[in-house]
Amino acid sequence: MTIAKPALIVACLLTLFSFASSALATEVVMYKDPNCGCCGDWAKHLRSEGFTVIEHNSNDMNAIKEQYGVSQPLASCHTAIVDGYIIEGHVPADDVKRLLKERPQVAGLTAPGMPMRSPGMQPEIFKPEGYDVLSFNKDGSSKVYTSYK
Repeated sequence: MTIAKPALIVACLLTLFSFASSALATEVVMYKDPNCGCCGDWAKHLRSEGFTVIEHNSNDMNAIKEQYGVSQPLASCHTAIVDGYIIEGHVPADDVKRLLKERPQVAGLTAPGMPMRSPGMQPEIFKPEGYDVLSFNKDGSSKVYTSYK
């Protein structure tokens, strides 16, 4: 059985668009205080997991959080955007990958505060431990997405 040339061309184009879309989805735009070292360490963690991280310094992180609808109980030190989702704080790369794969109807993920055993807050030799990553909606409601107990 042979495939008609137009059908083959369409299949190839769809495959290319799929790869291009996946590549774009790995770009993370992160807003952080210019004096925050742990934010840079979180960016290194994401880069080591295949993400491209673009860092923007901001002296008014409260304005950034307000712009993206991150309420105080959900807040952390940096705010990032990946493929339309908000990633607040030291969320592990595996959770970001899962979010992009599953595409739930949420505004984003957060690791509120600055959990001590989270990526960027610990040496990379340690696994995340002792905190929850939450999914949240624009209305501020949240639920546990991943528990690192």
